Amino acid sequence: MLSLNTSGTPGPQLSMVIPVYFNEGVISRCMRDLKNQVLDKNPQLNAEIIFVDDGSQDGSLEELLRLRTEYGEVVKVAKLTRNFGQVSAIMAGLALASGDCVVIMSADQQEPAELINDMLAAFFGEKVDIVIAARKGRDESLLRKWTSTVFYRIIRKLSFPNMPIGGFDFVLLSRRAAAAILCNREANPFLQGQILWTGFRTKILEYHRRKREIGTSKWTFGRKLTYLIDGVMGYSFFPIRLMSGIGALIALLGFIYAGVILVVRLVWGIPIEGWTPLMITLLVVGGMQMIMLGTIGEYLWRILAQTRGRELYVIDSLYGEFPTGPGQA
Repeated sequence: MLSLNTSGTPGPQLSMVIPVYFNEGVISRCMRDLKNQVLDKNPQLNAEIIFVDDGSQDGSLEELLRLRTEYGEVVKVAKLTRNFGQVSAIMAGLALASGDCVVIMSADQQEPAELINDMLAAFFGEKVDIVIAARKGRDESLLRKWTSTVFYRIIRKLSFPNMPIGGFDFVLLSRRAAAAILCNREANPFLQGQILWTGFRTKILEYHRRKREIGTSKWTFGRKLTYLIDGVMGYSFFPIRLMSGIGALIALLGFIYAGVILVVRLVWGIPIEGWTPLMITLLVVGGMQMIMLGTIGEYLWRILAQTRGRELYVIDSLYGEFPTGPGQA
């Protein structure tokens, strides 16, 4: 269900969607930066900032409610019933947003709030539908830099050649771009892929990702791997084609091996004895079959998840006035 405001009634020109998960202590600083760097510098814009609490078990929700008291109706909060994941939380925010454009950013202050001004200039001035803030560098550990590089190189190679080399999470979407993404209703959404898939006119701005000052990232290696699989399997035929290629190669090697045995037997009269060649063949073929079955299983699981039609998230409470749902004080 599309929930961006299309009624023509006056509403925000700018919506900001910020997923929150164990961000206690940093949310207030994030909001202060947004006020100083964005809201105060664009007084002509009616804005809303939607924080989506993705099942945090710390004091994040209490901090968000204090921000509503301090900043008023510009701050809106959606609380999900449990942790559904960052992408699901963003989708919830997009569904609740009513601005002419929507900025998606994180709450950890690794992204410069002042860059939003350049994004707004590109949207209102150049009439682009998507403004991507691409990372050209990051103040993080070598391991995180390496895993991120590998992640996005694989995505660029297999799914989206136009994916920025450093990837992106910080992005501005027009109303129609956000609506197109919400229409997809994928069970395992790969958000960056959905954004690039729309094909709308896009501008890329570069920035340096700052070091996280408070808290630790909950974006674990396991979550990254799952997200990578979603990105590859959702937008590439490569895994299936790779399986077909490996199967053909193994069959060819099998025929070659059989031919060698036949020639050795007929020409030199030497039989191939022992269990070693047989075991090697069984292990190689059996291992490849297990990998192929696992790949097919991944596709089947995604088909099952899609046919079930389950919602990506469940909203527990809304704090603020939302055009698309009941607000709660």
